[in-house]
Amino acid sequence: MELNQLFTRPARLQPFVTALADKIVRHRVDTVYGPLTGGAFLAQAIAQRLGVDFGFFERIPTERPGLFSIDYRLAPALRGAAKGKRVAVVDDAISAGSAVQASLADLESTGAVPLVLGALIVIGPRAAALAAERHLALEWLVDVPNPIYVPSDCPMCALGAPLTSP
Repeated sequence: MELNQLFTRPARLQPFVTALADKIVRHRVDTVYGPLTGGAFLAQAIAQRLGVDFGFFERIPTERPGLFSIDYRLAPALRGAAKGKRVAVVDDAISAGSAVQASLADLESTGAVPLVLGALIVIGPRAAALAAERHLALEWLVDVPNPIYVPSDCPMCALGAPLTSP
């Protein structure tokens, strides 16, 4: 099943929400945040399950090229309420980590205290590295090994393999 389809049927999503919420609860967070769209839907469901507040990050296009071309910012009406809160940041999937990295940077500027990253699916090593860099716990349900290479370290690039899209 395609991940976005999981969110179209809340009853189908619920067992995964429960499983991830059961891992996040031990961190005693006040608020669960997520980047739009999948992360925000997941954050709202987990917050409801835990009986805590929910917040979301809006996508802000930038002029930067490449992987980090989108910023994520807390909705203006939510910024003041974040100060001093113990928080979780969740996303449906974390691979390169650009959405959660931008979300964390903005959240920290409000004075919130991030404690844990969460995801339904962690793809590759970046989520663990990001959590370790920021001294955060990482909670997930599925771990899919998928190394991400810079071109100079990519074994397929070294073989001269062409870039293709699935």
